[in-house]
Amino acid sequence: MSSFESKVRDALANPQNQGEIPDADAMGTVGSPECGDMLRMWLKFTEKDGKRVIDRASFQAFGCQTAIAVASMATELLRGKTAEEAKHLTASELTGDLGPLPPMKIHCGQLVEGALRNALDNDSPAMPTPGNLAPTLASSLHRPAAGKLRIVPLD
Repeated sequence: MSSFESKVRDALANPQNQGEIPDADAMGTVGSPECGDMLRMWLKFTEKDGKRVIDRASFQAFGCQTAIAVASMATELLRGKTAEEAKHLTASELTGDLGPLPPMKIHCGQLVEGALRNALDNDSPAMPTPGNLAPTLASSLHRPAAGKLRIVPLD
């Protein structure tokens, strides 16, 4: 087993910061139920030394194990960062101790980066749940698909 695979396995054995933050200041979601990879991230801010910094970050993910491992690492890395500092983190920086992702797993880092950017874009002091987001990530999977695509089973 490669070093990367063992680090992913370790991160999955003890994922950090999984689950919703009910009183979050920001929430972001990326992915689609059609392809199967979805990730939602919550951010809670606090005042520290006159700056507004991320106190807690958490996530829910449906998809590959690498995305879960990267999200777990990223939520730890975000603690203590300002929104501006967090906005400048790249997908490769968010992987933390996992190190560089193999080429076929780069999208996992991009998924986490996308959820973070979406949460930071939705950041406001009294954040309402955006109207286009389901209340939970699981319920996002059960929403009717947008558009007029109709699937008809063949006999």
